[in-house]
Amino acid sequence: MASVTDMNVVSSSSVEVGIQNQQELKKGIADLYDESSGIWEDIWGDHMHHGYYEPQSSVELSDHRAAQIRMIEKALSFAAISEDPAKKPTSIVDVGCGIGGSSRYLAKKYGATAKGITLSPVQAERAQALADAQGLGDKVSFQVADALNQPFPDGQFDLVWSMESGEHMPNKEKFVGELARVAAPGGTIILVTWCHRDLSPSEESLTPEEKELLNKICKAFYLPAWCSTADYVRLLQSNSLQDIKAEDWSENVAPFWPAVIKSALTWKGFTSVLRSGWKTIKAALAMPLMIEGYKKGLIKFAIITCRKPE
Repeated sequence: MASVTDMNVVSSSSVEVGIQNQQELKKGIADLYDESSGIWEDIWGDHMHHGYYEPQSSVELSDHRAAQIRMIEKALSFAAISEDPAKKPTSIVDVGCGIGGSSRYLAKKYGATAKGITLSPVQAERAQALADAQGLGDKVSFQVADALNQPFPDGQFDLVWSMESGEHMPNKEKFVGELARVAAPGGTIILVTWCHRDLSPSEESLTPEEKELLNKICKAFYLPAWCSTADYVRLLQSNSLQDIKAEDWSENVAPFWPAVIKSALTWKGFTSVLRSGWKTIKAALAMPLMIEGYKKGLIKFAIITCRKPE
């Protein structure tokens, strides 16, 4: 098995960093979500992530919000999160929380406290406003913070949740280390993220054509270097995490990006994108590249779960 050092070499060589400077990257991410979160909420609701669909299913646009809830429930089921009152999570961190959809959903489902972190001040403020409006202000809180340097003590959360934020992390090793650090002994980590395909034993990197496609996506969505699901598994192993499971859900999210494009092409979607700003327009124009990446088997939608030793 490759060492963590080997893994970092492979990952960083797989695709160039779209945004070289970490401060520039963080600002770009914050600005993108400051601009676009209101549009997303208006059209899609408060869950800023893929939906989960049965393979080859025929879906209408109205089905997608239900599919986003299904994604949360499928992730919890995959990680075998207990609903036994004596075993269910009581403290949750939502790493890359968006406008807090997962935080509020999980807090209500389990009667737990939840803390969400995001780089976007607009998202943090809106997430808190929604929590307060739903009577969850005493249970759920949000703040602007960096996932690579979380403002929490060691071992605080028995459920560490990261729904489609890992792809924004410029240092995957530090990201996974922070997820492990804030997890309580016996706690569960659920990581749902975009990855590139696993490399075969004979490959040292992706092909030049694959790198070129990912670089275009990086520049549009403010993403650093991609890594594979296998890379994440090795990082989790290096942090002595247990019961590591991973699965490719790419087929289960296939209807999502076509639906997002369809919503952007409505009059409401089109005018909202135009009003929002250049970063949102640039991201919208790159959505067909995501579909291309999925169809070519280059982009993988991965779920990876594990448990911190007692």
